[in-house]
Amino acid sequence: MKYFIFFAWLLATFGATSPLRAEPREFIIDKDHFSIGFLIDHVGYAAQLGQFLEAGGRFVWDEQANELHSGEVTVEASSVFTNHRERDQHLRSDDFLHAQRHGDIRFKATRWVPDEANRGTLHGELTLLGQTHPVALEVTINQRAVYPFGHEKYTVGMSARTTIRRSQWGMTYALEDGLVGDEVQLILEFEAIAGQ
Repeated sequence: MKYFIFFAWLLATFGATSPLRAEPREFIIDKDHFSIGFLIDHVGYAAQLGQFLEAGGRFVWDEQANELHSGEVTVEASSVFTNHRERDQHLRSDDFLHAQRHGDIRFKATRWVPDEANRGTLHGELTLLGQTHPVALEVTINQRAVYPFGHEKYTVGMSARTTIRRSQWGMTYALEDGLVGDEVQLILEFEAIAGQ
């Protein structure tokens, strides 16, 4: 009986701070280490590579239980960059991103499904051109550790990939004549810093 009482006392005393307990934490994506790229077919000759240069995001993740509580990313549509001024201006126009009217592209996470320790599928809702549709990204968790220099805070590094059809969001310019592809490969690489 005394062993049972002692065990119960240990649980009551140390249970709230035990490292085995799940503790969701907020992670802020480091804007200096956040890359969003895309690939889209151009007239069948080659895929055009582009980027969005301005974006931010955060998520709340229970690392021990591998459960995502929430997450969101916001991208500035006008920050699109393909290293060609006229093409970038065209992409910002109402033929494509209509950046003046729809300044932000938003992704809101809805569900995280782990496949294994460092991989999984992130489901969410992508809002583009005022329309919202579901997307799923394949995610790899690359590194989780205290950063070795600079801010020296606990950091998670991730890679994510998905392919969407831009026509699903009503972006149909140059589809009929095959000048610009419908499928867009999205490439995300980022580091996220844990909050206090």
